[in-house]
Amino acid sequence: MSGSTQKKEAVGQGQVTLAQDAHLLQPLLEHARKTPDKPLFSRRVGAGFESLTAADIVRTVRRLARGLIALGVEPGHRVALMSKTRVEWVLLDYAILATGATTVPIYETSSAEQVEWIISDSGAVMAFFETDTLHGLYRQAADRLPACRHTFVIDQAALEHLQQRGDEVDEARLDERLSGLRTSHLATLIYTSGTTGRPRGCELTHGNIRMNALQVLGFAGNIITPEDRTMLFLPLAHALAKMLFLASVERGNAVAFATSAGKLTEELALVRPTWFGTVPRVLEKVFQTAQQKADQAGRGRVFNLAADAAIRYSREQSAGGVSLVARLQHVVFDRLVYRTLRSVLGGQLRFVVSGGGPLPERLNHFYNGMGVKVLEGYGMTETSPVLTINSDQASRIGTVGQPLPGTTVRLAEDGEILVKGPQIFQGYWHNEEASKRAFTPDGWLQTGDLGSLDEQGFLRITGRKKEILVTAAGKNVAPGPLEDRIREHPLVSQAMVVGEGKPFVAALVTLDPSAFKQWARKNGKEGQPLESLLEDSALRTEVGQAIENANRSVSRAESIRKFAILPEDFTIERNELTPSLKVRRHIVGEHYAQVITQLFERAGGGD
Repeated sequence: MSGSTQKKEAVGQGQVTLAQDAHLLQPLLEHARKTPDKPLFSRRVGAGFESLTAADIVRTVRRLARGLIALGVEPGHRVALMSKTRVEWVLLDYAILATGATTVPIYETSSAEQVEWIISDSGAVMAFFETDTLHGLYRQAADRLPACRHTFVIDQAALEHLQQRGDEVDEARLDERLSGLRTSHLATLIYTSGTTGRPRGCELTHGNIRMNALQVLGFAGNIITPEDRTMLFLPLAHALAKMLFLASVERGNAVAFATSAGKLTEELALVRPTWFGTVPRVLEKVFQTAQQKADQAGRGRVFNLAADAAIRYSREQSAGGVSLVARLQHVVFDRLVYRTLRSVLGGQLRFVVSGGGPLPERLNHFYNGMGVKVLEGYGMTETSPVLTINSDQASRIGTVGQPLPGTTVRLAEDGEILVKGPQIFQGYWHNEEASKRAFTPDGWLQTGDLGSLDEQGFLRITGRKKEILVTAAGKNVAPGPLEDRIREHPLVSQAMVVGEGKPFVAALVTLDPSAFKQWARKNGKEGQPLESLLEDSALRTEVGQAIENANRSVSRAESIRKFAILPEDFTIERNELTPSLKVRRHIVGEHYAQVITQLFERAGGGD
């Protein structure tokens, strides 16, 4: 890109305003008032999904909120909530907010140590746990958490008990609390999962989050109609899932709550959503699974041709004109492949919103070419979380879109992305030093990400400031783009590039278990465990193709010279992945220190 087309600052077009007494419950209360019988939420019951109307939801939320008041929850108190995504999560969240209190979400994958830290640091007076197992993590530290006076287990009739307690409290007391809510009131403390150090509580107000939902709808919302249906499967402890849920309620979409990742395909067919929010890893897995199934059925070549045709079609479309050959191929492969893949996603899906990490450009073109638009956005917990997004009207694949209304994106001298806007957080809970460090002296939030802006204000993420590796030769290497390219290979699950202070760049690679089984069957190694094949020449040749693909995108000095195949995948349970599936580099580095040492001990030449 020439210097003349690069910008240093982009300002979101338009403006969104909120009254001082606006809050997060208002859209829900408005639906109950205007369209009480409108089905807003649905959950799995038996073989299908059961709907809850706006009136049902508000009635339940009010009873729950009165129950919280009966148990002594006051405005400004913090209440912890540890559960996977389910309808009870949002009912409790709304009830906590209605009392003037603050929700403190905890990922259901958190360790006992993390649970103790979050409840202790936030000073939560009450906590809800989905299961007795999760409650058990709290019980390990209960005697060290005196401020937490009440705990409940959702699966042990917690909501029923709370509603019964709520019947003791007069409706007028709740109305008083609701009328006292302001945009400036703290709505949630989201503890950043972070790839380093202890989680820090991001202070997000009613105004921050509601404004962000309205900014997204104002900028990209024309694609969403009130008749649309969405399905929620991302963890609601994640800021992106929370904001997309609230934007859905704001627009009046029907929201179905998925029960588990294992039942996603089955439930997509039942709900038939028209859109949903996701993270890149889910889209990568859908593609890889389809590729593997086609391979098993002896149709691998057809699938690969169809994938290439979809990518070509999308690239030509983005460039402004589709050739006759690309159009004809698209028609043929739509019948043979794309239609089947769209049916796996429910059959009605028009678009998905993807965030939480970069989606490989080629994969974005694939989905776009097969008829499902991927709107990539960018943000962080500290920004409620969305800062930029691609819209139906203004989209550029390979970028994370343009700034939302009222949002300004600026590039510092070193390329770091700096931002200002009404969705920016208040600071870190009880951590003045970290809050101060987060901003420049003139008030810009420092994201820690590196990027570039084109002349239309589309932002492209080029790396993470703290993740930049500096080799012994002084070469700066951004690991993210290399890792994204490696993960494009169907056999690969995760990749982590290493080489800080080393003479060259190397990589740790984990394999997708089902793809490995298929590879072993095809290569006459069926039944042999991965551990026994880590140095197998055929397997290393296959993974080497993924490394070569990544190396084609960088200079020789930045290329990966050596790699190690690891015996098992990175997991959330071993703390190697964050709940949004980002690799925790320092943890993986500790776990595989010996492997990394050996990669650089065998210096001289590459694989």
